[in-house]
Amino acid sequence: MAKANIDLTGRNFLTLKDFNKDEILYLIDLAQDYKDKKKKGIPVDDYRGKNVALIFEKTSTRTRCSFEVAASDLGMGSTYLDPSGSQIGKKESIADTARVLGRMYDGIEYRGFEQSIVEELAEYAGVPVWNGLTNEYHPTQMIADMLTVREKLGRLEGVKFVYMGDARYNMGNSLMIVCAKLGLHFVACTAKEYFPAPELVKQCEAYAGASGGSITLTEDVMEGTKDADVIYTDVWVSMGEPDAVWEERIKALMPYQVNQKIMDNTKNSSIFMHCLPAFHDLKTKIGKEIHEKFGITEMEVTDEVFESAKSVVFDEAENRMHSIKAIMAATLKPSEYK
Repeated sequence: MAKANIDLTGRNFLTLKDFNKDEILYLIDLAQDYKDKKKKGIPVDDYRGKNVALIFEKTSTRTRCSFEVAASDLGMGSTYLDPSGSQIGKKESIADTARVLGRMYDGIEYRGFEQSIVEELAEYAGVPVWNGLTNEYHPTQMIADMLTVREKLGRLEGVKFVYMGDARYNMGNSLMIVCAKLGLHFVACTAKEYFPAPELVKQCEAYAGASGGSITLTEDVMEGTKDADVIYTDVWVSMGEPDAVWEERIKALMPYQVNQKIMDNTKNSSIFMHCLPAFHDLKTKIGKEIHEKFGITEMEVTDEVFESAKSVVFDEAENRMHSIKAIMAATLKPSEYK
C-alpha cells in the first residue's frame, strides 16, 4: 500500500470536507490493508496501552461493534458510554467533558446529535475526535462505502452513484461530499423538498469540478437511475419522530423506493447499497408498527432487491470495522511498547 507521504496523526475526523482526495484515498487503502491482514490472521496490535472513549448519545449496532472490535484488534482498550452513561451537556458542559476525557483517553468517538457538539469536543479534547454520526455528517460510513464500491466495481472515478430518499441530512450530505471529492458522478434522486441544502451543493460542485465528478439533483426516477453503477438508500425517518413525519415522508418518498424496476434501469454490473438498518420486511418490531399504521410491508427498499445478488449491504457493513480501524490508526500515534 502506497502511503504517498500522508500523515494524519493527531487529526480529528469530523467531516470529509476537512480532507482532500489523496487523504481520503489513503484511508480507503489503509482500510483495505487492514482488511487483508484480518483475513490472513496477521496481528496489527501496534496501539497496545492506548484507550479510546466511545460516546453514544444515539445507540447503534454497527458503529459500536466496529469501534470496539477495531480498537481490540489494534491492541487498545475502549470504554462505551451509552446515553445514560455520560453527563455530557447535562451535568457537565461539552467543553469540560472533552477536557476530562482527553486526560484519560487517547481518542474520543462521538455519535449523537448536532455537528456543533462533536466540533466542540474536538476543540477542547486535545486528542483526536472521531465523528461516529451527527445529524449533518457520517464520515466513517463514507470510507466503508467507498471501499465497498471499489471492491465491487474495481474503480471509483467515473462511477454513477445514485442516492434515493431524504438527501438533506447526514447520509445524503456525506455521500455527496465524498463522491464529489473522489470524482464520482453523484445523483440525488428524490422529491425537490428533500434535496441537499443549496450551499452544500454549491460547495460540492466545486469539489467535483476539481475531481472530474459531477452533482445532479433530479426528481425524475427513471432518468436519475438510468445506467447507474450504484443505487443507495437509507431509512426515511429517524426513530422517535412523530407519526405525522412518518406519514409525510412515506407519501413523498414512496415514488423513490428502490425496487426491481429501478434496478432493471441500471447497468448490469450495478450494486445496491444501504447503511442499515433497513425496513425491507415485517421481521422487526418497527416494521410491524409501520405496517399497522401505514399499510406498507416494505419502505425504502423492497425485500426482493435487499435480498438480491446485487445487494452488497453486508459486505458494506463489515467494511465499517475495517474503515474505522484505519481512521483510528491513521490519527493516533502507535504505541511505544514492544
